[in-house]
This record gives sequence, C-alpha cells and structure tokens, in this order.
Amino acid sequence: MITRPAPGTRFPFRWRKWDGSPHWEHECVMLGSDEWGDWVGQLAGWRSVRPGRDLLARAANVSLIPPSGTWCYTRNLAPTSARIYIDIAWDLRWENDLPTGIDMDLDVVRRDPGQPYIEDRDEWDEHRVHYGYPPHIVTELESVAIDLERRVRAQEAPFDDATAAHWFTRLDDLTSRPSGEDTR
Repeated sequence: MITRPAPGTRFPFRWRKWDGSPHWEHECVMLGSDEWGDWVGQLAGWRSVRPGRDLLARAANVSLIPPSGTWCYTRNLAPTSARIYIDIAWDLRWENDLPTGIDMDLDVVRRDPGQPYIEDRDEWDEHRVHYGYPPHIVTELESVAIDLERRVRAQEAPFDDATAAHWFTRLDDLTSRPSGEDTR
C-alpha cells in the first residue's frame, strides 16, 4: 500500500532524468489530496536545487501529482511570470513516502499575460534521441502535452483559479501554525 505524508509534513520532491541521473529536488510540504490527486506546496524562499543550480522560490507555489504519472502541474504566485508550469513526466509516483519522477523535457507553460504553449520541444527532440525514449512513450507524452495545453487554455479544473486558490489557502494554513500543532 502506498502511503502519503501527513498534511504539514516537509520532504524533498525528487526528479531524475531518463538515465537515472539526478535532476531537480524541491523542498515541499504535503497539503492533502482531492479528486485530482495529491497536492504539495512550496513557500517563497524554499530551495529547489539540481546539479549546477541552487535556487530559492521567488513566490509560493502549489503542485498537483496526479495518479496518471505522466505530468506534474505547478501553479505559481506573482512575481513568478510562469503562472502555470506543467512538467511532462514518466513514472511520477510516490516511493518510500516521497514523490519522485522522470522529467521528460516537455512542459506546458502559461505566462502572465499570455496563452499556454508547449515549451522545450528542442530539448525533447534532442533527449529522445540521446536517451533513446521508446516510441510508444514519445507518442503518449506528445499527446498528453497537447491535451494539457488545451485544458489549460480552457481553464478546466484543476487548471482553474478556484482549485489553485483552495490549495494556496491550505498552504498558508499549514505553514502558519506553530510547530507541533495538529494540521488535520
């Protein structure tokens, strides 16, 4: 049985590349779950690090880890210009109570102001040859990216403002409580 950390628990969210090499690791807090999947959050000033880069989040963000394992949706607050950032993924799952996945290069992004678009097609084309992505995965993930771009454009839930607002409120509630206070 797969378990999740209790709401309010801090942990790393680890990404890797197709060959298993480390990619991004984000400092996160468990927010909870809904019909879309599991939600985690990150406050401004929390770390995101990968080989060669160490960043502090410019603003709070919330991320959805859906059961499909093929994408991770992040909603950022201002001043971050990429208000919606969806990493196309493979094998995104919970392992030993921590989220982990393979970053597959393609991203669906919506910057404010602007319309959503698929980003990093050049990196996708380069890496699918370099890493030897299987053709059925390439086909599936290209379809996923196109569908997500459409859904973001239509502001379908969970990519609407109301869904994200709920989880930002939950992030505020969980991170503003004194240490040791019940978070359920």
